[in-house]
Amino acid sequence: MPTFAFRKSSYSNGTEECVEVATNHPDTVAIRDSKHPEGPILRVAPAAWAAFRQAVVQTSSRISRR
Repeated sequence: MPTFAFRKSSYSNGTEECVEVATNHPDTVAIRDSKHPEGPILRVAPAAWAAFRQAVVQTSSRISRR
């Protein structure tokens, strides 16, 4: 099993729900719950992660313009 170098979201404040992401493997983006670092890890293709991030940014932009 690969070793992932997880980093917390810059929005994490320690009291809210947050995720950690690892992008140190070229074929996999690993995502886990920061409150349960020993729990399950979601693995997705980098292209899927990029599409998800783009959708979040676009949705956030639309919401903030209301």
